[in-house]
Amino acid sequence: MNELYNFGTTSMTIKSYIRTVPHYPKQGVMFRDITTLLKDPKGFKLTINDLTSRYQDQPIDIVAGIEARGFILGAALAFQLGLGFIPLRKRGKLPAQTIGQDYSLEYGTDRIEIHVDALLPGQKVLLVDDLLATGGTARAACKLIQLAGGEVKECCFVIDLPDLGGKTLLEQSGYKVFSLCEFEGD
Repeated sequence: MNELYNFGTTSMTIKSYIRTVPHYPKQGVMFRDITTLLKDPKGFKLTINDLTSRYQDQPIDIVAGIEARGFILGAALAFQLGLGFIPLRKRGKLPAQTIGQDYSLEYGTDRIEIHVDALLPGQKVLLVDDLLATGGTARAACKLIQLAGGEVKECCFVIDLPDLGGKTLLEQSGYKVFSLCEFEGD
């Protein structure tokens, strides 16, 4: 494994690298934007180092990331852990045969997909995304991983918005949840 640079003495926390954009995508929403964290070399490295420290000794076979920011975080984490990476994509974006899982949105439904040969039966999967809000997408991703033959070991997020209930939804569905930071409110 690559040697990790230790930013443990920095006074900056991961939360301090995240920008809040008021009223996006609609009035009243406080959007938590990780692009400011990703563009900062210390913030990005601190994030991946913290996640690597948590998972380096865990029984995980592969990392899966939810489109799109979950790809960035999940691929970097998989690299640090010496594991492979699986993208969970929106409908119609993967080139080979897929299986999918539908999930509810505020106004309708959507679907995420995975290649049918992405997982071996029984593989232990770490699911990664940037933010946990209501938990609908993450729960659909967990169901999809199980449908593909994998076992979800934990759902990992940079940000949890606890007031929106996603962590509770996932835990009530039988999944373990971890986040690096929380923001109260929407």
